[in-house]
Amino acid sequence: MDATHALATHLDNYPHAIGKVVDFDAGNDKLFPLDLTADNTELNAGLIADTQKFDEWLTAKLKATGSRYAVGGYMEHRTIYAGRSLFDESDDPRRLHLGVDIWAAADTPVYTPLPGIVHSFQDNDNFGDYGPTIILQYDIAGLTLYSLYGHLSRTSLLHLAVGQVIDKGTQIATFGAIPENGHWSPHLHFQLMLDMQGKQGDYPGVAKFSEKESWLSIIPDPNLILQFPATIKS
Repeated sequence: MDATHALATHLDNYPHAIGKVVDFDAGNDKLFPLDLTADNTELNAGLIADTQKFDEWLTAKLKATGSRYAVGGYMEHRTIYAGRSLFDESDDPRRLHLGVDIWAAADTPVYTPLPGIVHSFQDNDNFGDYGPTIILQYDIAGLTLYSLYGHLSRTSLLHLAVGQVIDKGTQIATFGAIPENGHWSPHLHFQLMLDMQGKQGDYPGVAKFSEKESWLSIIPDPNLILQFPATIKS
């Protein structure tokens, strides 16, 4: 059994051991599935590149649908990222989104769903990047699992220390506002990794689509932890 399958099997067997990443009541809260592929004809690269206009579009969409969060993105082929130069550094541009994005207002609380430690953190302060980022490390049934939280507020990085023990259910961060979160509409990029590949405080969140199979072997579906309704699963 490979590590991804072993992790999925263990979490499926012990669902009550998993806490929340954001406040969400499955019985009352609605999620809006946000498609950032070319199939979504309401959006285009120009609108995505204009952070303020996209934020206004998304805020209106959440209000119109009565949704608490917009959610989506795992292994999504985001050709719509053509307006973000950070992902265009080669002839094979990065368009494969590795995590799940959870879109809501700035200052939305973020929690750790499992007991663990702070692996690393830093402010990836570049246009289109993560901005403030926290990576936690967990031990699950003998497997080492890492979770990345990107696009946070700068205050989220205060009072952290590498190796710091974080209890399940602890609020560790808040969503960052546009000027500090990599210049995106406020959201959380939540991603799981089985191998940090020696990185600290940062990790690819968007990769080359041609490398999808290799990334699937070390990037489990974040919904193993998020446990959002099946309607938003990839």
